[in-house]
Amino acid sequence: MPRKKKSYEAPKASWLTTYGDMVTLLLTFFVLLFSMSTISPGKFQQIVVGLRSPLTGLPPSVLTGGKSLAEEPLITSKRGVYEELMRIAEEYKGKITIQEKDEGTVIIMQDMAFFEPASAKLTVEAKELLGRIGAIVIEHTMNVINVYGYADDRPVPAGSIYVSNWHLSSARAASVIQFFTDELKRRRSIERLADVRAGRFDPDYFYDPQRFYPIGMGDWPIKKEIEALQKEIEIERNLVLERFKAGEISASQYTASLNELERRYESRLNQLRNVYRRIDILIKRERAK
Repeated sequence: MPRKKKSYEAPKASWLTTYGDMVTLLLTFFVLLFSMSTISPGKFQQIVVGLRSPLTGLPPSVLTGGKSLAEEPLITSKRGVYEELMRIAEEYKGKITIQEKDEGTVIIMQDMAFFEPASAKLTVEAKELLGRIGAIVIEHTMNVINVYGYADDRPVPAGSIYVSNWHLSSARAASVIQFFTDELKRRRSIERLADVRAGRFDPDYFYDPQRFYPIGMGDWPIKKEIEALQKEIEIERNLVLERFKAGEISASQYTASLNELERRYESRLNQLRNVYRRIDILIKRERAK
């Protein structure tokens, strides 16, 4: 009779049970550690940027902390941020403009009483606007932010603590940054207290003073425009004088024309002075260190 073949029995894998229990316990342990940890929003966004670049082949957006070499818009890369800024700009009817430049995105705020006369003290209205703009820009970028202060052509009053308009404009830029890093930071920490406790918002990271640079523009920008205005008015005065000498207009008409030119000059000078009640905020294409 043929020999009966022995049936093959698979080896018992009892070790798999122990291994599975160990993996489950390790997973539970790491989930417990993660639940007790605090996530830095800034570091998390840096990880996202680092993963996005090789996966998509696109340069990192400045609004998420990357340093872009392409001429990519900083604000428009996040539609929600851009739309909120434009909604604020519409409320102020042309007094706020957003421009894209090689060095970054510039938010220009002008023709508003940001400071008390010949002072670097912010007004209540200025703090309200800067609070709205600052919360959007600062908390949605991780980039260097330059703040530009201005002064008009009028000299500082006698006895002022500021030696010149250069000093005044620099102090105004510094006042804006101090408002951001002190008062606005405290306010936003309270408003977003739940996010702070949950680790979704780190005020110390976004409102780090090392991100901000105050730059005083002095009075040379407005003086440059005033000089161009004076040349324009002077040319028109000479034309009126030539017409008077040629007998084309009478003496009374000549005087009236000169008075009209003087009124036009004063009106446009006041308009320029209002325009240079101004603050610029530049979000640079450079990540804060």
